[in-house]
Amino acid sequence: MLLAVDVGNTQTHFGTFADGRLVEHWRFATVPESTADEIGAVMRNLLELRGVGLADISSSIVSSTVPALEREWLAMGERYLASSMIAVGPGLKTGMALRYDNPHEIGADRLANAVAIRERFGGPAVCVDFGTSVNFDIVGANGDFLGGILVPGVEISLAALTSRGARLPTIDLAPPKAVIGKSTVDAIRSGVVYGFAGAIDGILTRVFDELGEDTDVVATGGLAHSIVPFTELIDEVDDLLTLTGLRLLHERNA
Repeated sequence: MLLAVDVGNTQTHFGTFADGRLVEHWRFATVPESTADEIGAVMRNLLELRGVGLADISSSIVSSTVPALEREWLAMGERYLASSMIAVGPGLKTGMALRYDNPHEIGADRLANAVAIRERFGGPAVCVDFGTSVNFDIVGANGDFLGGILVPGVEISLAALTSRGARLPTIDLAPPKAVIGKSTVDAIRSGVVYGFAGAIDGILTRVFDELGEDTDVVATGGLAHSIVPFTELIDEVDDLLTLTGLRLLHERNA
């Protein structure tokens, strides 16, 4: 059984695969101070809820945007799993050309997303990943990774707004009742949701100008479901896209 782990700045998403098929997946808050033993305990408890033990994991791969946690996950793998964990990074076989000035700068999660959309769509294709930042990762018509666009994330922007405005309340990100808010809370919700939806559509329109209107687009990430329903150019959310990319990367490097 393959264990695929995507460690983000805000959430950690991991899943298990058997014969290329996802068996189960979980999300939990990323804690930067976690140790290998703490990670191992969390993994064991969650896996056992589905009748799976750490001993059932025969291979594993991790992508991490938190360098310190990558070391801890690799240490967890060495201590508790039957084989060494693969870390997504420089030198890994991707099956695609990376048309990036410095490929070492490409985030591990971005690389996994690019591999997943190339496998699914061929190209041209775009993944919009709603995480701590909103990442646009772009594959060209020939299947090469062309680069991307990074935008400050929804939660970061919302936190900055409410922390800088002394009279502005902290809110949860819920669908706005209408475009025109009748309260401060509704006004903030409308601005954040429609603001991001409009920005994303605007960026995608410019990407289409370069790649063509037949470009496939898919969204992923923890906040995708909050924004995508209000966009005009994204039709699908795939919560498992990054894990799928990790599975593909493992297959190419096992």
